[in-house]
Amino acid sequence: MSRTINLLQRSWRERIGHALAFETIALVICAPALALLMDKPLVHLGVLTLMFGSVAMLWNMLFNVLFDNAQQRLGFHRGLLARISHALLFEIGLIVVLVPLAAWWLSISLFEALLLDIGLILFFLPYTMGFNWVYDVLRARWLRRCEASRGESCELSSSTR
Repeated sequence: MSRTINLLQRSWRERIGHALAFETIALVICAPALALLMDKPLVHLGVLTLMFGSVAMLWNMLFNVLFDNAQQRLGFHRGLLARISHALLFEIGLIVVLVPLAAWWLSISLFEALLLDIGLILFFLPYTMGFNWVYDVLRARWLRRCEASRGESCELSSSTR
């Protein structure tokens, strides 16, 4: 039973580490790819990618609080329709912020920035799935080994210091 609980429970420290690993790997992939595709300096696209990641993380936290509050007020169930709405509203909110930011930073039109954002969404959908899948598999493997060697419950955040 403790193994199941450990697989599902994550400390804030682990969550922050997960988010930073996710964003760092995305930055290492996206900045050079965008610099190559757009024929712009790597540092320029690296800063944009860093801004995008920061905005996305902040928007994610804010949006989820707003969505949770809306669910409490309106009392809807998080079925398929609610989850589709959640994903679409999240992406629309992100587009509203990121497209003008990209247009300004890269000195391109809003339409070109929208196309860039669509391309990034198409990258991040499989990247997110793959990253989290690999993370979960490696995390579960590490926790099982840790518990087997120690004979006790282990946490990623305190055992990796």
